Amino acid sequence: MDETQSKIISFMTEAGKPFSFKELARTFQVRREDKGGFKGLLNELVKDGSLIKIRGGRYGIPSKMNLVAGELTAHPDGYGFVRPEEGGEDVFVNPRNLNGAMHGDAVIVRVESVKAKGRREGRIIRVLRRAHKTVVGKFETGRGYGVVIPSDERILYQIIIPPGDARRVKDGTIVEAEITRWPAKHVAPAGKIIETIGDPEDPDVEAEVILKKFGLPAKFPPAVMHEVKSTPLAVSEKDTHGRVDLRGKKVFTIDGETAKDFDDAVSIEKTASGFRLWVSIADVSHYVKEGTALDAEAYARGTSVYFPDRCIPMLPEALSNGICSLNPDEDRLTMTAELDFDHDGRAKRKKFYKSVIRSVERMTYTNVKKTLTGEDAAVSGRYSHIEADLRLMEELAGKLRDLRNLDGSIDFDLPEPQIIIDIEGKVEDIVRSERNVAHRIIEEFMLAANRAVAGEFASSGLPFLYRIHGEPDADSIEEFREFIAGFGLHFKPGGPKSLQKVLKSVEGRPEEKLVNQVLLRSMKQAVYSDENAGHFGLAFADYTHFTSPIRRYPDLVVHRLLSLLVRGGYTALVKEGMAARLPEIASHTSGRERKAMEAEREIADLKKAQFMRDKVGSEFDGFISGVTSFGFFVELKDYFIEGLVHVSSLSDDYYVFDEKKHSLIGESKKRVFRLADRVRVRLKNVDLERRRIDMSLAGEPKAAATPRRKRRRRA
Repeated sequence: MDETQSKIISFMTEAGKPFSFKELARTFQVRREDKGGFKGLLNELVKDGSLIKIRGGRYGIPSKMNLVAGELTAHPDGYGFVRPEEGGEDVFVNPRNLNGAMHGDAVIVRVESVKAKGRREGRIIRVLRRAHKTVVGKFETGRGYGVVIPSDERILYQIIIPPGDARRVKDGTIVEAEITRWPAKHVAPAGKIIETIGDPEDPDVEAEVILKKFGLPAKFPPAVMHEVKSTPLAVSEKDTHGRVDLRGKKVFTIDGETAKDFDDAVSIEKTASGFRLWVSIADVSHYVKEGTALDAEAYARGTSVYFPDRCIPMLPEALSNGICSLNPDEDRLTMTAELDFDHDGRAKRKKFYKSVIRSVERMTYTNVKKTLTGEDAAVSGRYSHIEADLRLMEELAGKLRDLRNLDGSIDFDLPEPQIIIDIEGKVEDIVRSERNVAHRIIEEFMLAANRAVAGEFASSGLPFLYRIHGEPDADSIEEFREFIAGFGLHFKPGGPKSLQKVLKSVEGRPEEKLVNQVLLRSMKQAVYSDENAGHFGLAFADYTHFTSPIRRYPDLVVHRLLSLLVRGGYTALVKEGMAARLPEIASHTSGRERKAMEAEREIADLKKAQFMRDKVGSEFDGFISGVTSFGFFVELKDYFIEGLVHVSSLSDDYYVFDEKKHSLIGESKKRVFRLADRVRVRLKNVDLERRRIDMSLAGEPKAAATPRRKRRRRA
């Protein structure tokens, strides 16, 4: 939004009424020859939902007319929610009021009623932007035509394929269809097949479906790869001019065993007053310039996406694994945060500058642990030259963690599954990923660097991109309080410290993992914002993302802003430009992050389903990890895998769902299934297409077969 558009919005908001084009042109003294351009500015505002054009050709502010602009999130059962762009509560939309809008579309919704607890309900009156130009799904033949049933169940419409196009595609094949006619009231969407992907039973095809479903391009455009050709293979002496030379220091990276892109390196010294820590981050901004095709593609992707068997990188490999990666024994350009701490770990001084480093080691989390514990003499001997540095790092990290705990920082103890892939690309095992002392060292140092950079900008008052985490809603906290009361736990709401005490009180108890999970679900999602609202979970007043510019676009933006600050280039003109651009960058990158998380979760669910497919009929021990009206989910003891025990498989009684107690209760026999209960289950079925694992209680008589509920579709 440019300056004139901002003035139009401000004027119309203050005026409090709609205006015609002539009235606005007169108000802004638009000359006759400039009216075409002025009309274009208004059309852009209508297109992005900032204005709406109503009867009589007048323009109005949506919020002033009980209208909300936002993104539609559809549910497989046919309804949806519109998340307002301006924030606030979602607007519920029932199936008959979707009016041809599809999942992910940017829409205008009219709020028509307010129900209990302030829930707003509305009707979609306009689609601003379509989210899907193509749809991936299973092709099925009909009477003289075909249909594509979307793999994403949130896309509620089958795509009609004309007879000529349908005849050349095999029934049951996974395809990609381009939408040629959008859905409307009583009108189904139509399309044409643009790619045949393959057999739905093929695991590689399923992975390809997920990539396309979430719009994750596996290849970079030709224009980007053309620019990459000019990327240097090594740092030249010219590149190092004007930078602080840290090549004489013992700087090294600490990452996972399979990592290939190393974007952070650390170094430490003991000082008379405490500790001095250097956190040096790859200077991606030196190679990825604004206005280039490379930068545009990085912005569009927003983040790297990590699957168990591959990475969809934000930047081409020549940068992510090459010149930007802090590989050992190679000169690399970096941005350094030099941080001083006292003997107790309290921050005392900070300094930021462009630098050049030469990493002395590529350390892994496992080898750091072995070096510090002395459990492997060969490893300890190999890294004896940095052992003292590692011990100093362990000491400082412990102090930083203790101070965070004192402030109320919430650390969720939720073990992550690690999916082991064999050389053929098949799932070999699913195990608990290890978090050791090395993970904690890097975590604390990255938190300290991110916090220091955010604090620098917060004190300056300059436009900046923060990482914020809002306080949980009162209703969510009340539900959590009621839930833990079932375990004899009580707390008085009072910021992050009160929640931290709850987590500490369940450490080592059987319900520890469950309480962590339920609290995490009660929390808001962290997002990027140009407004500094603090980070509730970390209990930080100022926080950002600075330490991963190879794989996160917001970090690259932060590097550019920090470069301007340290070199005195943050002028009034730059300030004005950033103030206008940062809100859109924050919104876009937050959205891309959500997409990446959804894709990573879905590919993990697919791999889990593939792993369990040959185990149908086997029995497992587990615990109830979720309860709904239609059954309960069980997490297996031996694997980090959940399956559903559907209520229809419980043949001994009618079961009623008690939402507050997170329980299913038998009407007659009063048998109860509740969160955290230990159960033994039998694996009944694995549905790869829906990534679903069905289970039944072991030892239970088989329930009578029930018809499978059809997916609800709108024609």
